[in-house]
Amino acid sequence: MPFTLRSRVPRRLTTTLLASAASVCLLAASAPPTPLGIGDRLFPYLGNPGYDVSSYDLSFTYAGDNGKPLRAVTTIDAWTTTALDRVNLDFAHGKVESVEVDGRPAAFATAGEDLVVTPRAALPEHSWMHITVHHTSDPVAAKGRDGGWVRTADGLAMANQADAAHLVFPCNDHPSDKAMFTIRVTAPNGYTAVANGLPAGARRAAGSTTWTYRTRHPMATELAQVSIGRSTVLHRTGPHGLPVRDVVPTKDRKALEPWLARTPDQIAWLESKVGRYPFETYGVLMASADTGFELETQTLSLFEKDLFTQPAWPKWYVESIMVHELSHQWFGDSVTPRAWSDLWLNEGHATWYEALYADEKAHKPMETRMKAAYGASDSWRASGGPPALPKVPKPGQKIGIFRPNVYDGAALVLYALRQEIGRSAFERLERTWVRRHRDGTAATADFERLASDIAGRDLSGFFVAWLYGEKTPPMPGHPDWKPVPPKKKTKK
Repeated sequence: MPFTLRSRVPRRLTTTLLASAASVCLLAASAPPTPLGIGDRLFPYLGNPGYDVSSYDLSFTYAGDNGKPLRAVTTIDAWTTTALDRVNLDFAHGKVESVEVDGRPAAFATAGEDLVVTPRAALPEHSWMHITVHHTSDPVAAKGRDGGWVRTADGLAMANQADAAHLVFPCNDHPSDKAMFTIRVTAPNGYTAVANGLPAGARRAAGSTTWTYRTRHPMATELAQVSIGRSTVLHRTGPHGLPVRDVVPTKDRKALEPWLARTPDQIAWLESKVGRYPFETYGVLMASADTGFELETQTLSLFEKDLFTQPAWPKWYVESIMVHELSHQWFGDSVTPRAWSDLWLNEGHATWYEALYADEKAHKPMETRMKAAYGASDSWRASGGPPALPKVPKPGQKIGIFRPNVYDGAALVLYALRQEIGRSAFERLERTWVRRHRDGTAATADFERLASDIAGRDLSGFFVAWLYGEKTPPMPGHPDWKPVPPKKKTKK
């Protein structure tokens, strides 16, 4: 998700700090249902302890633009990592009709934004569990919340980052627990449904069609995408025969085609920098929606259609934003942050390649942008926290962690690192990083260790200063760069 001049204040965190003793409720079946979490510093109630999801099977039935919730069935296969009397799932903003565990009816209750499931018998440690939840999925925005289902001019799309997938379906809603996905969507004839991964069939019945998609690589819940609309799917071929599919409003197909035609070359350019594209397909979903952001949903990035149709945005800028979201397929989607404080690894890298593309293709110097970022960096750190220690979002804000400190502020860290270890070592680091952690999760400490290994020296001091310091350190190779002092407020 790029921070652009068009971006708005992001989603809010609606939960409170998780008590460290809450996990004992996993074993206390007689106690009242309690919301749990894995203790993420920024979103403490997201995710749940005690199990590891292997796969999701999501089924949605859309009846058209009638304002009613979708009927849905979510099936979760997972391994327990401890003995469980109860299983907590993240889920809110939908009605649960029934729950089964291993084919048998299970009791359930809500607690905060958790669905607490009590199976008939306790689940042993290291056992397989199969949970089926019949529920509704409501596209009407939850009060005070953004994200989840996004209404478009002709249907729906998803924007689940960072804490909103559980507004759509029950899940373990934290990026540290990636899983395979099968997604089925039933919609009236005249609509087209597209989701992450590759198509696995379309079954037509009287008046409707059920579309099925499957991923070939694990995915974080925040990267799930479903598009339902009066859309056209356009197909082309990318590098190495990669299938590229784009989803556009049918009436805008001709006007948007010149932009879509750029994607294969953009993929080839990024492959020349960091290695082969990591997934089974890619494409752009151009939605007639007003979100205020673009989003790197896995294999099908979400864009506002107006980005491509409004003449206010120069061609080079629009292309660089396309490259930003494409970069996330490597940085954030394939290599996923282990905690939300590691967000700088996603957004810093996507901003880096966005800027590098503008430098090489549009002659917009990277150095000029980084010098400007250096000037603003102290202010960004003061308002949003250091890049790897972002401040907790304030209640009532949208996705408050998505501030300039994790975009250009984090790209500035990468620029300083390249200055420190040299271009050749930096480029080797980038390729090694995405290859070593492909389809997995990684943390800031992993990046620090790998950078030190490739540089052949301990870089811990460098990273402590650049990632966690309240003030921006001196820029290697540019002793003349100075932070710009904040403007003093004048009395009226």
